[in-house]
Amino acid sequence: MVLRRLLRKRWVLGVVFGLSLIYFLTSTLKQEERTIRDRTLLEVRDPDHRIPWKVRFNLGNSSRPITQCRNSIQGKMLLTDELGYVCERKDLLVNGCCNINAPSTRQYICKSCLANGCCSIYEYCVSCCLQPDKQPLLERFLNRAAEGFQNLFTAVEDHFELCLAKCRTSSQSVQHENTYRNPQAKYCYGESPPELLPV
Repeated sequence: MVLRRLLRKRWVLGVVFGLSLIYFLTSTLKQEERTIRDRTLLEVRDPDHRIPWKVRFNLGNSSRPITQCRNSIQGKMLLTDELGYVCERKDLLVNGCCNINAPSTRQYICKSCLANGCCSIYEYCVSCCLQPDKQPLLERFLNRAAEGFQNLFTAVEDHFELCLAKCRTSSQSVQHENTYRNPQAKYCYGESPPELLPV
């Protein structure tokens, strides 16, 4: 009853409206600032940004001080490290690199990959993409990428990150945005899309 009377008063409604307006304006301005900052980051990025193609260290199970390796992380059974080695998860060393002495560990393996650069296993796609002879193919891709698509790859700092992104985010692998062109070879680093299989 008291609340109902209080809400009928114009000054209370004015205060509620004023506070709502202030909240709306501040949240809109914050969103605008974030949008401007994101655009600025994309524009500030050097258009001649070059990707370092060589891995900075040559590491395996050497007696040198332990250096960290990045790896593909998400595989249940397999992982690929930034040196191009594919190993079983149990053969991953504490530094993030694959144990090169494990019998199943292989470097630059393209075991499930087709000639067009599409693979059935993500980790093999990344490893195959990391082969030094794939550098011209990847450079051509970066040079021909559409403006919007290139923004996706501007955050890529090196060959390993490019292969992770290229194998993971290939729009060439899908048809009508909801089905794979070839469900057996959906991870692609190559230039041409997977062959379209009949449904």
